[in-house]
Amino acid sequence: MAYFPAFLKLDGKKILIVGGGNIAYEKLEHLLDFTKDIHVVAQEYSDAMMECIEKEKLTWEKRAYKEGDIKDFAMVVIAVDNIALQAEIFEESKKYNCLCNAVDSVDYCDFIFPSYIKEDDLIIAISTSGASPAVAKHLRRYLQKMIPSSIAEFLKEMKVLRTRLPKGKERMKMLDEKAKNYIQNWSK
Repeated sequence: MAYFPAFLKLDGKKILIVGGGNIAYEKLEHLLDFTKDIHVVAQEYSDAMMECIEKEKLTWEKRAYKEGDIKDFAMVVIAVDNIALQAEIFEESKKYNCLCNAVDSVDYCDFIFPSYIKEDDLIIAISTSGASPAVAKHLRRYLQKMIPSSIAEFLKEMKVLRTRLPKGKERMKMLDEKAKNYIQNWSK
């Protein structure tokens, strides 16, 4: 099954990560590109995970997950090998309307983490709907090499123009032409 691509606004949304190992750390790093409102619960933590938690001043607890932990969270990421616990948390997440991602268990996921490129306001997400995360990763690396270093500055300029120029067909046409010229000139 394919996943619907959507970009979620995480402002004011609390995220819980269950797990403290290397995979949990990977997910934490990705989430930190978009929010710092992250809480972690795990029985054990890798050195890298603890270092990141301390550096970012995140809330964490050293203990096992217990029922009800997700009630105040908008999203939970389960990064533990315990499949029974993944299933339990996934079922519980429905009760609280909490989006759930169980790492490597697509049956217990409302969403998956895409491979992505983030250059300031530019975000390009790549997914194979779980068929091959390795393909998504290598495609991301390929595409990343194609993006010019000036993209962030160009997007800032476009943002200013969008806010200053009056809405309407003229603005849309001018911005479209400017974007088209930028893309054509960089790809030469």
